[in-house]
Order: sequence, then structure tokens, then C-alpha cells
Amino acid sequence: MSNSNDLILKIDNLHTQFDLGRRVVKAVNGVSFSVKKGRTLGIVGESGCGKSVTAHSILQLLPKLGSITGGSITYYKDQEEIVLSRLKKNGKAIRSIRGKEIGMIFQDPMASLNPVYTIGNQLCENLLQHERVSRKQAMEKAVEMMTVLGISKPAFRMKDYPHQFSGGMKQRVMIAMAMMCNPRVLIADEPTTALDVTIQAQILELMKEVQSQFGTSIILITHNMGIVADMADDIAVMYMGRIVEFGSVRQVLGSPQHPYTQALLKSVPVLGIGRNERLQTIRGNTPDPSERLEGCEFAPRCDFATAPCTIVPPETILADGHRVRCWNCRGGIA
Repeated sequence: MSNSNDLILKIDNLHTQFDLGRRVVKAVNGVSFSVKKGRTLGIVGESGCGKSVTAHSILQLLPKLGSITGGSITYYKDQEEIVLSRLKKNGKAIRSIRGKEIGMIFQDPMASLNPVYTIGNQLCENLLQHERVSRKQAMEKAVEMMTVLGISKPAFRMKDYPHQFSGGMKQRVMIAMAMMCNPRVLIADEPTTALDVTIQAQILELMKEVQSQFGTSIILITHNMGIVADMADDIAVMYMGRIVEFGSVRQVLGSPQHPYTQALLKSVPVLGIGRNERLQTIRGNTPDPSERLEGCEFAPRCDFATAPCTIVPPETILADGHRVRCWNCRGGIA
């Protein structure tokens, strides 16, 4: 397949599973999407839908029990096509891409930073591993990144340990670590988790500034539809390991076609809601991923489920890249 000039990452029919002995959990089940240069893709869905596993699959950061069992992940570097899904988990090839070409902001900065090393040591580690620079040059780069991300007295704070930073400051450090080598792709896994609203806004604004300055492509993983509306260019809605709807922000948020997307949007709190008005919820619970249902996985919770929903729906291409996996959409109900 020829490489499009603006394409940087392509996931095609990805399958990732966890072998738990008697149970096999198919966490990602046939996911396909692409990321373009300088654009932001938002991946949304409830907890357990496969968002984070998809991100970890890209960088081969799966635990021992996890493995990619099908499909491909292709990274486009200049004129070269690198199939990441074929690389060994801890091999030299994938380690040369992690952090340097594709950076990642992990979900929990409290757990991702090593408590026994200074912030400066942890910031410099990635740069020293991937670039031919001296430790002094690495420290200067780290101070520069901390300055860009709004950390006061960066040269002094480099000597501090993670416990001396607030949650918001730790998240800034995580972004700085991910950006030390100016990666072409940045994966942000729930970057505003456990942060208050004011700090959330600051972190998101910082990510926009970083993207504008370096032309970075961003994969933003979140369950917050408001963040996606503000940050993303394109949206992938995931449920039970599948992408059920994909399109631009205007398409998915302005004209949602899948019942699950519609339900997610209706469950978002609205400012000014009446005291006697109840928030809408999605009935039922997400099924156990190790127990695959026949047909559409969302059917037991869907208000539009009909007889054809006992068969897995194919993808329907609507217009301009907007695609939906739903039988009712084909019939015009959704």
C-alpha cells in the first residue's frame, strides 16, 4: 500500500488478546484507523472498552499475558514503512521508536514516575538513550522543556523528587518526558485523570501549544466527551474492543449515527440542568470481555435493537470517512 504524504500511523484490523489460562480476553477486536500528521485523534468510550490496550499495542507495551494476534500497525517515517506489530516487544527496533518517534503520556503520573530518582534524572534518561548528547546538554534540554510547560524555577526543581510535586506538576513532567525527543506522535492516555478542572484546562492548553510548536500528531484517549470536542480533529468511538463509529468531530458530535455514541452524548452533564431533571444514563453494564456475545455487543443495552442485531454488523461508510458499525444505521433508524 502506498504511503500517503500526510499519513503517519495506520492501524489495520488489529486484534489484541490476553491469555488468562481458562479465559481469553479479546481486548481489541478488529480495530482500524489512521492518524495524520499534525492532527489529533480522540479515542472515547467507557472503561474497559479497549482504548488503553490499543495504545499499548502500538508501542508493544503489553504485559506477558498480552499479545497481538492479528492485523498490523504501520508507522510511516519519511519514505519508510515500519510495521510495529512485527517487532519484538523488547527488541532494539521497537526501543529505538519508543520515546524517540512515538512518545506516551501514561494514565497515572503518580505511578509512572520513579519515587527514588530526581525529576532531572528521569527527564534526561529518554534523551540520553536516544540522542548523542552529553549529560549537560540533556539537562539543558530538560530545563527548556520544563520552562515551556510552565514549571517555575525549572533548574532548581530538577533536583526535586516526585513527591515534592503536585498532581498537576507531575502531569506536566510526564508531558515533558514524552516530548524530550520531539516525537512525531504523542499518545496521551487519560492525561487529565485525577486533576481538578482548572489544571485540566491548563494541561490541555499546554498540549495544544506543544502540538502547534512541534507539529506533533496526538492520539488522545479519554472518556470525557467535552475534552474530545475541544481537542480532537477526528473521533473513534470504541465499545467492547471495536470501533463502532469513526469520523471528524463535526460528523461524530454533530450527527452521531451509532446508538452508543448518541447515548454517550446524552449522558454528558449540561450546565443549567433543572433540579428535577435527571441525568440520562446508559442502561445495563458492559459485558465481561471474556464472554463474547453473538452479534452486536451493544444490543443488550440498545433501545433500537432488532432481529438483525444477533449478527455482527458490518461497517457502513456514510460520507467523507464517516463510518458506523450498526444495522439500524443502515436502515435509517439510528
